[in-house]
This record gives sequence, structure tokens and C-alpha cells, in this order.
Amino acid sequence: MASAGDMSFLAKMKLSCVFAWISDDFMLDDVDRRLLRVWQAEPSLTVAELAERCAVSPLKAARRVARLEETGVILGRHAVIDWRVLGYAVSVSLRVTLDKTQGRAFDEFIDAARGIAEVIEIQTFLGQVDVRLSVIARDMDHYQQIYRDHVLALPHIADIEALMTVSTVQVREGLPL
Repeated sequence: MASAGDMSFLAKMKLSCVFAWISDDFMLDDVDRRLLRVWQAEPSLTVAELAERCAVSPLKAARRVARLEETGVILGRHAVIDWRVLGYAVSVSLRVTLDKTQGRAFDEFIDAARGIAEVIEIQTFLGQVDVRLSVIARDMDHYQQIYRDHVLALPHIADIEALMTVSTVQVREGLPL
């Protein structure tokens, strides 16, 4: 097994394509599905390589990919970074209930949370919990510093619960097409 120091920068990240369904009347045909299926499995392919693997012309693949991007089916192409390889060993999910007695509580909380560099994901919910923050830190001391200095300073917090990630069993980014 190679150590983190032996890994190249590209080996430390996985490229991925993100997909979304935009409306009931937008239909994917077999060519679209094939392009998406192959690109999900091998997201670092160029459009020419994608065309070859899908048995379509490069022009047809380029047009289809452009249409899928324009219609919002493909939301983007980005690097998925392994934060642990970069030294962030702690991952915490914070479930936050807001004091909603002020009309702008959600907006003010989210705007402030976006300013915390170690908050890598913000989700909002309907129900008892209003917001979930995913926070990464180098170690527990770093997490405590983030929590005390930044998280507890966020506006409108009525209750907060921290769930420490022990392991990530599955992350699925691809769809069965």
C-alpha cells in the first residue's frame, strides 16, 4: 500500500460528473444514457474518448454533452478531494435547530456559516432539525477551536448536536442509467 507521500496529486482526487433531472418532459434517449453511464464510470475522459467508448462520432458526443450541460442534467465536472489525505482526520456532522423567532434567521445563519472555511457542506431541512453542517478538521484540538471560535458564534442557534463520523461506508455519486 502506498503512503500518502507516495501518491501523486491526481491520485489524491477523483474527478466526477454530477447529474440532475430537471423536468418530467426532458427525455434521455439511449445515446444520452450511454454517454452518462460511461462518463459516470470514467469522468476524466475527454469528449473524444467518451465518443469512442460510446460508439458515436466526436461531434455527436460533443453536441449531446453540450445539450446535457445546457439543460442542467450535467451540473458540472469537479474534483472530489480526499480530505484525509490532505491531513483532515476529523469529520463532524452538526445538526442545528434555529431560533426562528426572527424572520431572517435562516438566511443570516447560512450566510455566516458559509464564511467558515472548514464547513464543506450545508443542508437545510423541514422538521425538528433545520440545518446540517459538515465540518472537517485536522484533529480534535482543531475541531474544538472551530467549534468554539466559529460555530458557536453563528447567529440564531437554539440547539446543536454533533455527530462524529467514525467511517464512511458508501458514497454513491453515479446513477443507474
